[in-house]
Amino acid sequence: MSCKAQAAAAAPREIEKSEAEWREELTPQQYDILRRAGTEPPFAGEYVFNKADGTYRCAACGTALFDSHAKFESGTGWPSFTEPAVAAAVELRPDNSLFMRRTEVLCRTCGGHLGHVFDDGPGPEGQRYCINSAALNFQPEKAGDDGCE
Repeated sequence: MSCKAQAAAAAPREIEKSEAEWREELTPQQYDILRRAGTEPPFAGEYVFNKADGTYRCAACGTALFDSHAKFESGTGWPSFTEPAVAAAVELRPDNSLFMRRTEVLCRTCGGHLGHVFDDGPGPEGQRYCINSAALNFQPEKAGDDGCE
């Protein structure tokens, strides 16, 4: 786990809601993934093959999580990214469920389960953030939007 991710892991949640509130606001699939650490079937998610420029945000709270420029085709069946848009936007924690040792990725703002990160990615850090489409909302980049004001 990187130093940036460890620092993010210690931060408190900015959004706290009851499970009833989450159930009311999320679709059943989003609730299963974001609140119960479920996963969608491979190659079934809306954003697996999305190649548009823009920002991937948390489907539960809207926090910007991943930039399309960090997205790559991993062949795994889930959207994959080399890094978060902002390291402090995600929290990493050990996940030893299903008799495996993995690192879970959560939205730091609301605590929603996003997916897992693995050390087999192509980027400079060698990471592959394997994220469920249902945990994300994609915001396309507007024409002429270069991020400057």
